[in-house]
Amino acid sequence: MSTATDTVRAVVEAGGDGAARLMTRLERRLGELATGHGDGLARHAGETIAAGGKRLRPLLVFLSAGAPPPESDAMLRAAVAIELVHSATLVHDDVLDGSPLRRGRPTVVAAGGRLAATATGDLLFSRAFAELVGSRSVAAVRILARASRRLAAGELMQRADAWRAVSEARCIERCRLKTAVLFAAACELGALEGDGDAARLAAFGERIGLAFQLLDDVLDVSGPPERTGKPRGADLLDGTVNLPLIVARERDERLRQLDLRSIATPGDAAAVCARIAATGALEEVRSRALTLVADAKAELPTLPARQRAALELIADGVVERYS
Repeated sequence: MSTATDTVRAVVEAGGDGAARLMTRLERRLGELATGHGDGLARHAGETIAAGGKRLRPLLVFLSAGAPPPESDAMLRAAVAIELVHSATLVHDDVLDGSPLRRGRPTVVAAGGRLAATATGDLLFSRAFAELVGSRSVAAVRILARASRRLAAGELMQRADAWRAVSEARCIERCRLKTAVLFAAACELGALEGDGDAARLAAFGERIGLAFQLLDDVLDVSGPPERTGKPRGADLLDGTVNLPLIVARERDERLRQLDLRSIATPGDAAAVCARIAATGALEEVRSRALTLVADAKAELPTLPARQRAALELIADGVVERYS
């Protein structure tokens, strides 16, 4: 099975030398932006950025612009801004959820407390927009501002829905707002710089972003913790009702009657996860995610062959992470 690093390497290679150079410049610029704000904030911001994972969203910016993408300052700024917003949302999510771990490392809120974590997330948000303003593109700022507003709406929806019975439609909308809209915005920003079909590329991004979130919810139930970097059933412990639980409750009366507030320990959560898995709900949600990925790839036939191949690799990589 390919590792996440192998997948990213294949995507970058498919994007050409320009994509590889932009990724190198991205990492350098992200590192620069974490400094100069006092030792505490710089350390927390730097650690958050360093733990940023596969950089899928910047890759989407670059490859939505072309393969190879234009190596412009505006292109780099858009990708940096997207990644900083993503990092900011992770820090703020951990504050709201009280999460001790992310990707196997202590979260900012666990290491530095609520005030430090809130300030770190605020710093990353502010640096994102400051970076994008440097491109002097009003359209780009509007795209990122709209996505940020929707991200906040999704987080508020999740808090409002905690420990409650919610419909599939509301759960999907929350996933769209919390995750998929930033994937879509990345594609829109790339299309803006590459003069591509913004609507079609945004639809591609939104579908793979939604698939990414649904598969992440599957992994939350299936674990194991050493792979996810957090306890199995972390969503259950903070009251988040995800799609696997909703589907499982339709099939299991005991789960339907379960008071989610009674899930108090990792052991409790693991036991409920096992019951969810026994209903076949994970296979159902995984199947829906695969359909979303297939639908996303169906948006790409009119693109140049090399660009289409690179974007399809990203879509396939979302699935491979959970296989």
